[in-house]
Amino acid sequence: MDLSPSTTLQSPQLDISKLSDKDKAELQQFVVNESQKSRIQQSVHALTDICWRKCVTGRIGSNKLDRGEETCTANCVDRFMDANMTVLKHLEELRGSAGGGAM
Repeated sequence: MDLSPSTTLQSPQLDISKLSDKDKAELQQFVVNESQKSRIQQSVHALTDICWRKCVTGRIGSNKLDRGEETCTANCVDRFMDANMTVLKHLEELRGSAGGGAM
C-alpha cells in the first residue's frame, strides 16, 4: 500500500471504500501513529519554549549554558515530567474507577 503524500493527497482515484479491511486497519494505525508523533513533537516544542524562556536569561557566549541555566533547565524538565506523570496517574485512576463502577 503506497501512503506517500503525492498518492494520498493528490490522487483523485484513491477511494478508501475500495481498500481491503487489512489495508483500512493499516491506514487507521498509520494515522494514529502519526497523530501520536505530532502530539509528542508539540509537547517537546512547548517544553523547550517554556524552559528556555524561564531559564536562559542571558546571552550564550560559549556555546554552553551557564551552571545556573543548566540547573534551571534540568529542574524545569523534571517538573514538567512530574506534572505529566501525576496527570496520567490521575486519569488512570479515574478510568479504573469508571470501569470498576460499571461492573
